Amino acid sequence: MKQLILIFGLLSLVVLGNSCKDDDAEFGDCWRAPNKTQLKLTLLEGPTISLPSKVSIFFKVTDSNNNPVGYLKEDNFVIYEKGINDPCPRVISVFEAKRKISGRQQVFNHTTLLVLDLSGSVLQQSLQQVKDAANAFVTQIVPPLPDPSISMGIYWFDGEDVLHELEPVTNSLTDLKNAINGVNQNISNDNSTDLYGAVIKADAKADSILAVYQAADVTSATSIVLFTDGEDRANRYPKQTAYDAVANSPKEVSWFTLGVGNEINVPDLQKIGRNGFFQAASVEQLTNVFKQIADVVNNEANSYYFFEYCSPIRNGSNNGLIIEAYDGTEVGFLQQNFDATGFTGGCQL
Repeated sequence: MKQLILIFGLLSLVVLGNSCKDDDAEFGDCWRAPNKTQLKLTLLEGPTISLPSKVSIFFKVTDSNNNPVGYLKEDNFVIYEKGINDPCPRVISVFEAKRKISGRQQVFNHTTLLVLDLSGSVLQQSLQQVKDAANAFVTQIVPPLPDPSISMGIYWFDGEDVLHELEPVTNSLTDLKNAINGVNQNISNDNSTDLYGAVIKADAKADSILAVYQAADVTSATSIVLFTDGEDRANRYPKQTAYDAVANSPKEVSWFTLGVGNEINVPDLQKIGRNGFFQAASVEQLTNVFKQIADVVNNEANSYYFFEYCSPIRNGSNNGLIIEAYDGTEVGFLQQNFDATGFTGGCQL
């Protein structure tokens, strides 16, 4: 692994050396992004400074198709710094700067909202298959032993102007499965499909969940997974209002849609599922497709990184910081500035 880090560092230095005539970077005329930047690092918070010399930064990693890149380790990252006497950013070795990615439960919460279409067509034709698939989905997302950083709520819609709560947000796998198993054909009083209303209300629900965590100073994100077997039939809300709700959702909210059968409106579900649209040709495929979505949602939950390191810089109010991430042959970067005024030795992580 040390050899791998050294190779990354040498490759990065080659990039830096070949880039000293580029003048479009905020670090001056001696650094530019690698020629191939398939990964995208999106800043969510920081850099945050903690004396004596700790720098913390919270970001998300996605690939060139905006898919989440999860489960990266410390060895997947290379740190560069640019102090007052450095003409170019320099690679900071693990011997100069301790670094770690904190456990998710310490700094981050991920909530999944499973939104199920329980309109007349589902209840009369495919209820058991939907329940089996939903059970498989929650089993892959929520650990059997409660994890405070992972939670899920289950909601459903029919033709009414309501997003019904089947199970409030919880980290209890048992409660979620019991709620699913308790669904029967008599649960709905309106056979129509208020798809657009469900989208609008799910967006509001996600916003309220984020607000609670923000008030508690806990960084959080939410994934909405919406299943339907048909189009909006209730006509309670304009299509564009639902589209706008998704488009205006904060970056901490991810939208996934799953449609089954040949009566769905594919362009609708593609637009609503801005982070992923999945399609099952028949209800018999539902469980497998729900498992595919669970893999994506798990990757999403683990694509947020709280990265901390001990800076060797001891002075300067406008020092440069670059974090490069590597996933196989793919590379991406994030560049920021930080104030090292008052930095001393003795940093602990």
